[in-house]
Amino acid sequence: MKSGFVSILGRPNAGKSTLLNSLVGEKVAIVTSKPQTTRNRITGVLEVPANAKAKKPAAQIVFVDTPGVHKPGTQLDRRMMQEVYDALETRDIVILLVDASREMQLEETDSQVSDARPGAPGDYEHTSGDSVGAKAPDLPAPASSGDLMPGINPRPTSNIKSSSARGNWRSEDEFVLNLVRKLDCPVFLVINKIDLIRREQLLPLIESMMKQFPFAEVLPISARKRDGLDALVEKLVEYLPQGERYFPPEQFTDQPERFLVAELIRERILMETGEEVPYAAAVVIEKFEEPPPAPAKAKKPRPLKGGGFAEAKLPVTNISAVIYCEREGQKAILIGKGGAKLKAIGTSARKEIESLLGTRVYLELHIIVEPGWRESRGFIDTLDWRKQLEDMAARQAHDNEDVSGEG
Repeated sequence: MKSGFVSILGRPNAGKSTLLNSLVGEKVAIVTSKPQTTRNRITGVLEVPANAKAKKPAAQIVFVDTPGVHKPGTQLDRRMMQEVYDALETRDIVILLVDASREMQLEETDSQVSDARPGAPGDYEHTSGDSVGAKAPDLPAPASSGDLMPGINPRPTSNIKSSSARGNWRSEDEFVLNLVRKLDCPVFLVINKIDLIRREQLLPLIESMMKQFPFAEVLPISARKRDGLDALVEKLVEYLPQGERYFPPEQFTDQPERFLVAELIRERILMETGEEVPYAAAVVIEKFEEPPPAPAKAKKPRPLKGGGFAEAKLPVTNISAVIYCEREGQKAILIGKGGAKLKAIGTSARKEIESLLGTRVYLELHIIVEPGWRESRGFIDTLDWRKQLEDMAARQAHDNEDVSGEG
């Protein structure tokens, strides 16, 4: 058996969360068209069955989705970047996810990089026994008809633009690559959204990126259409070390339901509002009351007059959530005329939450203005679900002590 951690690294809107959801087969990360949607490390677990005929072992891959790498401007941004660094510390493989349809800003490199320096594939053990030299992949045909999407350059030239044309300006793309150059593990270059470009645009992009770093593998994919994902998983398993499972086979994430619910509410805020409101909004679950366990002896279904039986009602989960924003104007936008916007957010979020929990949901939303919360380290700490679980455990222990003292 093989097992290990795979961190997914990339710029905002590269498709990291879409890739994670597609690989795991469950919605463990919210997805919107807005950059910087992901604020925390999101873990997704994939069980890969053994293939006896092909002599391939079973594996458990623990994927770690990270916030998009960007230059931090607020305390919240700095926390998001810390999540990226933390994910890179505990990993066996790193995926650098690149958006094929977006022009990149990188330093000009005239020659192929050497495999001899730290971080090159020669510095780690490749468990499959094959050569670890980086190589160009067999390119799948794009899923689209070949017509270009708006804004895509029809010429078969590289999508990498030298930053030397802009003086000493160092781009965020270059910043991502600098993170990669410091790694001492296999790094896969995974080029996403190949369905948005023509086939002939792919090779120049790969050649330019290979001049920047000796990637262990290069794989073009479309996460949205699931093209190339089987090949990606197969290659990841080759490079993973031998090991036992980190999570039970049926578990697909380490995130508690409370956090997933908060994220689904925040996803609807991102979808329903514009301008600065989505980035100034945070969601905290104040109450999460699960329904009591079903009785051992289920009630007989009620017969209907016209024949048949009435469907048994699902139990109800009661949830109360607070939406924090920074200004009264943002609160007004979130509420909307006559409360219409808040109602739309709640209705659409409730449907997603019911699908997640498998119960009916009573959802109550409140809005609180917390001026400048994105610059408050203390407030940002309270948004971390790991910290929330620690605080809940501490309160529970304190309550238990009080009960014991009374007895």
